[in-house]
Amino acid sequence: MVRLVKYLKPYGWMVLAAVLLLFIQAYTELALPDYMSRIVNVGIQQGGVESAVPEAIRQSQMERLTLFMSAADRSRVLEDYVLVDRSAPGYEKTLQRYPALAQVEVYILKDVDAAEKAWLEPVMSKALLAVSALADPAKAAALAKIQGITLPPGTDVFALLAKMSPEQRAAMQAAMEKQFAAMSGNMLTQSAVRVVQSEYNALGLDQSSLSTRYILRIGVQMLLISLLAAACAVSVGFLSARTGSGLGRDLRRALFSKVESFSSTEFDRFSTASLITRTTNDVSQIQNVVIMLLRMVVFAPIMGLGGIVRALNTSVSMSWIIALAVGILLLLVITVFSISLPKFKIIQSLIDRLNLVMRENLAGMMVVRAFNRQDYEEARFDKANANLTSTSLFINRVMVVMMPLMMLIMNGLSLLIIWVGAHQVAQSNLQVGSMMAFMQYAMQIVFSFLMISFMFIILPRAQVSANRIAEVLETAPVICDPAEPKTFPQPFRGKIEFQGVCFRYPDADEDILHEVSFTAEAGKTTAFIGSTGSGKSTIINLIPRFFDVTCGAIKIDGVDIREVRQHDLRAKIGYIPQKASLFSGTVESNLRYANENASRELMDESVQIAQVKDFIDSSPEGYASEVAQGGGNVSGGQKQRLSIARALVKQAPIYIFDDSFSALDFKTDAALRRALKEKTAGKTFLIVTQRVSTIKNADHIIVLDNGKIVGQGTHDHLMKDCETYREIALSQLSMEELA
Repeated sequence: MVRLVKYLKPYGWMVLAAVLLLFIQAYTELALPDYMSRIVNVGIQQGGVESAVPEAIRQSQMERLTLFMSAADRSRVLEDYVLVDRSAPGYEKTLQRYPALAQVEVYILKDVDAAEKAWLEPVMSKALLAVSALADPAKAAALAKIQGITLPPGTDVFALLAKMSPEQRAAMQAAMEKQFAAMSGNMLTQSAVRVVQSEYNALGLDQSSLSTRYILRIGVQMLLISLLAAACAVSVGFLSARTGSGLGRDLRRALFSKVESFSSTEFDRFSTASLITRTTNDVSQIQNVVIMLLRMVVFAPIMGLGGIVRALNTSVSMSWIIALAVGILLLLVITVFSISLPKFKIIQSLIDRLNLVMRENLAGMMVVRAFNRQDYEEARFDKANANLTSTSLFINRVMVVMMPLMMLIMNGLSLLIIWVGAHQVAQSNLQVGSMMAFMQYAMQIVFSFLMISFMFIILPRAQVSANRIAEVLETAPVICDPAEPKTFPQPFRGKIEFQGVCFRYPDADEDILHEVSFTAEAGKTTAFIGSTGSGKSTIINLIPRFFDVTCGAIKIDGVDIREVRQHDLRAKIGYIPQKASLFSGTVESNLRYANENASRELMDESVQIAQVKDFIDSSPEGYASEVAQGGGNVSGGQKQRLSIARALVKQAPIYIFDDSFSALDFKTDAALRRALKEKTAGKTFLIVTQRVSTIKNADHIIVLDNGKIVGQGTHDHLMKDCETYREIALSQLSMEELA
């Protein structure tokens, strides 16, 4: 994957924007369980009372509370409250909220900051619990007995406390502090909130509306946070899709451009089936993994780490449950990963094999039917298909184990949290809402590790695909343009010279051409003939630099073809391959493939020379007649003639016919050659053929045998002096025809 990172540079801003949005999304989703906990704990259980610091308290109750505070604490607490009576400003509004104000004076909490409120929380909690305990006569008598005091029935405890000396009150307060020390801060606050609720009830506050308002306020905040999380998720999905699709497009374009620059040497290294798979399936793998990387790999660690932090803040005592779940999950992922990884490495090569068998079968369908080899081909395809199927099934069987085991882990985790949390709720060490929030955080953590584990499973296959793509992109073509290219002299004539040319195919043990030297004069026809495998097509393929010579040189108009740009060289050549190839489209689009700006007159002349005009005119659509992929809807002769017409439309100074007349009958062959001679005078023609009749009138005939020139000259000269040529000629024509 690292080898393809440079192709992500144009989408860097999208990646950064997606990462930023993922942080926002993770933050919002991690905040939701906390809001849910507050609704349950505060909105429902505490009736909307958020703090143990009462917003309003009766004067008589405040006087009782201050009995359990030090002088400094008492002074600071009274500074944070204001006493409201009938003469106080805003009395009517306060009376409406606290109806008891009509009978008693009430202390109202000032607008204190968070730090001050945090200080007030434990001070007021302990005082409220102390007052609440002493309000119960039985508890008050028990506490007084500890101090060696016996309270008569009906004694006003708080009046008695007011009369006690500071030392006696301090001793009683110390005894109560021991009881408070056994309570956690959370338990202390929860207990004090119940006392605050009782005080609000005494003040006549509508606690049902207080609870409803709190739940609605937190609920609206949750809704807004959820909408923000949804907007971030949609935006990340859009950005990741654009990034992945754009990367896939760029990789396909880069692969196609690279393949177009390949010489035949590179095509021998990479099969067509493999190149197709790399350009389609492998690129799709990279595209999908990039989308998932942006949506999962960045998001999952944020959620996992954030969930752990928030879960620990909720309940440290249950953190071992998360550690246990994550450990089991990692063990599961490592096991699945180690089993499936080897199979991921071979599945792409199996797809290549299936693609190859399918292409061969479709391309050779006529041969398969002619030899009744359908059963054999079906068996060959079934073998490739079965290998791919069995490997895919093995991987899928391993992968499907993940989901039920994950569900087992998550459900077991939920049960364990409920079981442990219930005991802590019963001991007042944990609130119900906090237990629910902890459960949600645990699920988020598990899902985060699940997403990470899923990426570890799909990354190996993507890594294999990335390496296969990089292998093509990083392949340096054997045939390259020179650093300082030369240009052909003007006017261009088209004289071709082979000077001691030797050639050996890549990885071959010996040369296939040996010291080949000849000259193809400009404006004349040079023909090549010889037995199969003698090197005729190899010589032809060296001229457009489909291969480079092993030794020697090929010059055109005195310039070595390796010293000019490939584009400049091939612009001078009209090439008709041995295997005619047409492209899907129309007759006109195929002709214009050689010259986009060709006029109708030029196309008419070219098809007339190529003897294909009658075929075009016989169709109602004419030049707009459809041509199937590879020319599948035209005959072999029509395909060859259209290929010749396409090359003629180019109007190149050099024409190469690589056995391009083989599918033509003798009459059409003769008419085509006659038209070529009449209407394309001054061009250099190189013709490879097996027919002596095709080249009998050529200006220069070169006879090849086992990669060597065994004769060259005119037909009459070779009939006298070249035994190989004479044998070929006599095997095809009679002496009268050869005369």
